[in-house]
Amino acid sequence: MSVKIPTTPIPCQNFVAGKFQTGSGPAMDIVSPYNGQIIGGLHASTTKDIDLAVKEAHEAQKAWADVPLKERTKIMFNFRQILMRDLDEIAHLKSSESGKTFAEGKAGLMKGIEVLEYALSLQNMDLGGKMEVSRGVTCEYRREPLGVVANITPFNFPAMVPMWTIPIALTLGNAYIWKPSEKTPLTSMKIAAALQEAGLPDGLLQILHGGKDTVEAIIDHPQVKAVGFVGSTKVAQHVYQRGTALGKRVLALGGAKNHIVLLPDANPELTGPGISDSFTGCAGQRCMAAAVVLAVGDVDHHIQKIIQRAQSLVLGKDMGAIITKSQVQFLKDAITRAEKEGAKILLDGRNSPAPAGLDQGHWIGPTILDNIAPNSEAATLEYFGPVLSIIRCRDITHAMQIENSNPYGNACSVFTSSGSLAEKVIRQASTGMVGVNVGVPVPREPFSFGGVNASKFGHGDITGEQSLDFWSNTKKVTMKWEKQEDSNWMS
Repeated sequence: MSVKIPTTPIPCQNFVAGKFQTGSGPAMDIVSPYNGQIIGGLHASTTKDIDLAVKEAHEAQKAWADVPLKERTKIMFNFRQILMRDLDEIAHLKSSESGKTFAEGKAGLMKGIEVLEYALSLQNMDLGGKMEVSRGVTCEYRREPLGVVANITPFNFPAMVPMWTIPIALTLGNAYIWKPSEKTPLTSMKIAAALQEAGLPDGLLQILHGGKDTVEAIIDHPQVKAVGFVGSTKVAQHVYQRGTALGKRVLALGGAKNHIVLLPDANPELTGPGISDSFTGCAGQRCMAAAVVLAVGDVDHHIQKIIQRAQSLVLGKDMGAIITKSQVQFLKDAITRAEKEGAKILLDGRNSPAPAGLDQGHWIGPTILDNIAPNSEAATLEYFGPVLSIIRCRDITHAMQIENSNPYGNACSVFTSSGSLAEKVIRQASTGMVGVNVGVPVPREPFSFGGVNASKFGHGDITGEQSLDFWSNTKKVTMKWEKQEDSNWMS
């Protein structure tokens, strides 16, 4: 299905205390990667806007914390129903501003809804625990919200990444400040409207638009207790350092340069689509995309399958657009540099024709580079586009040495028919997520999402059980109601 691109620019507003209102800072355009046209505009949030939003959130959260968990969950259930009803409409909007295909836009929202469904299960989980620790003495855990929390989300998943945190943080009793990417903010208005329709009290979801200045002002606000972030490693590290220097709880997920270990005994029916779809899906603009194939031994028959799959993709139908024109130029220049450094281009996407009628969009086709040196730019720099580098390896030990030298640590996959070799990669990979014959090893809920090394700053994961500890505090209560005749030192 073709993406329905807005024909009239949409005013994108902040959402504060249940009302859409324009920010008081500088104007910014929202450009569709599909056609290069302006499809919306916003005004950045100033310190005054942020102070008002946090104040309203702080007041609303006091009452929300007293709402029983099961009642909070009912609102989240309504939220899910509304998102499912409006699935196609939201998918079209998020795709038009991010460059995704319609199918990718829909799939991303469904993955976000999966995390929402995990939040719905919190009412049936043991969030505390109580035990008689001695005669007449009990100890128990009580999970309590932090208060006002904030999350800064990236352009590449305008619905999925925020949906990793919104349902869990709100269900646990927090108020939530959301700063979407200024490149893809339109989807946030749909999510705000859906939560309002679901019955979420005003002030609990506040959306503030803007760029770097807005982000830093949100982090610096004294009433913001925790900050989540997903984006590039450079910015993730900055957010982590700025927030933790102020004594805040921060979990910042950064970039990646994910490796796939390709072995000769791999199933050819899995390698072609698995690896190709990994580096071309979302036009390579995701932190879980395959970036480097560590080709062990004679695997040229597999590489041919990857090439065949990738070159069959139709731009605009099977693969979407790149977020900005400048990013397209960066990718083209990077491919040219790799070629000058000795790379053999097996598939060249630099001159791929744009889809009919979308000549002004931001397009580049899948590109595969062979004979890449392990320490070269093509092997180490995150390109964030549909470019796959192949490094030839002597054996699996050589391949894992290269993988372990990677400063990032999001994902590693292995394609093989050998259980023992797969286990070797699983044990030795220096990543938070590992796949076996899976090109994009994103865990399904309730298994959590998160990398290691330079792909994550902070402790824990952003989804799953570990996320509960990030968005809440655990209060320990010890009780004694009467003196025990046979008491000892413990009572």
